[in-house]
Amino acid sequence: MCNVYPLVLLALVQAAGPDSVVYDLSTTSHLEVRTGKAGLLGFAGHEHLIRASGFSGLIVLYPDQPAASHVTVSVATDRLEVLTPPDTAEIRKVTAAMREEVLDVPHYPDITLTARAMERAGDTLRLQGALTIRGQTREVPLVVQVLIGPDTLRANTTFTVKQTDFGIRPYRGGPGGTVRVADQVTFVIEAVAIRRL
Repeated sequence: MCNVYPLVLLALVQAAGPDSVVYDLSTTSHLEVRTGKAGLLGFAGHEHLIRASGFSGLIVLYPDQPAASHVTVSVATDRLEVLTPPDTAEIRKVTAAMREEVLDVPHYPDITLTARAMERAGDTLRLQGALTIRGQTREVPLVVQVLIGPDTLRANTTFTVKQTDFGIRPYRGGPGGTVRVADQVTFVIEAVAIRRL
C-alpha cells in the first residue's frame, strides 16, 4: 500500500460523519487490469494481465443510510506491473511502454476511482463511479458484491472501459504496428478493507 494518502482520501476521512464506519483498504486486496488483442495480427499478440502493487483506498459506510456511503481507490501508476506473457524480456518491454507511452507516469502518477452508493439489494451494491486516468475523468456504473463482517469489509467488482475515452491510444507493436492491444480493458477489483477502531 502507498505510504502517503492522496489528498482526496484525507478529504474523505474529514468528511466522514459520526454515524459512519471507516475502512482502510488492505494490502491483501487485488486490483488487476486485463487487456485483449486487436489488429490484423492480433492472433500473434498477447493478452496482458496487469496488477497494481501500490494502491491505497478508503471506504466510508453509513449502515443506516447506504446511499450516503462512498469509496475512493488510488493506484500509483509506477506500481502497475505487467505479469503476462510469461517472458521476462517481453514483460519488461511492455511494462516500460505502458508506463512511459500509455500512462505517462511522470505527469499522471495516479489512477483514481471514486464512487458513491446509489442502491443496495442484499449483498449487491450499485454505485456511480468516476474513474480518472491521465487527467481524464469518466463516469462508470459499478455493481459490487459486498460482504460485511465485524471488522472487515470485502467487495468485488468488474467493469470495462475504453482507453480512447481517456485520450489513450492503445499500445501498438510488431511489424508496422500490426499487433495491438484492444481498446477495451477490464478492471477487476477484489477489495479487503479493515475497519478503523
